[in-house]
Amino acid sequence: MLSKKTKYGIKALSFLARQENQTPVPISDIAKSENISIKFLESILLLLRYSGFLGAKKGKGGGYYLIKEPKDINMAHVYRILEGPIALLPCVSHNFYEKCDDCIDEVNCSVHRLMTEVRDNTLMILENNSLADITF
Repeated sequence: MLSKKTKYGIKALSFLARQENQTPVPISDIAKSENISIKFLESILLLLRYSGFLGAKKGKGGGYYLIKEPKDINMAHVYRILEGPIALLPCVSHNFYEKCDDCIDEVNCSVHRLMTEVRDNTLMILENNSLADITF
């Protein structure tokens, strides 16, 4: 299942992408619009800021804003930042590979084959969508 952190992170990015002039948006406005706890949203937006997706301005008129064009924000990258590996098992992960302790023959493992297909299809969908593609 997708974590709430990732779900809310994508919702917050989409909200910011819909802003016409890309001026800073107060966190309270994002939280209210997307029905997210301010405290939880603060930690998510901070992570997205340190990952290079968002900028922040303090003080009056402050808030968060996108520092990249929505078309340049790849959803696979966002997913990995917020959720971690795309693969459901470490033995099929491109970036976080680990052999399963209980697996004798990875090549002939039915679970491995199925999860590779799941990973490939999920990765294809995420890589072929930008923030601009999912924002309306």
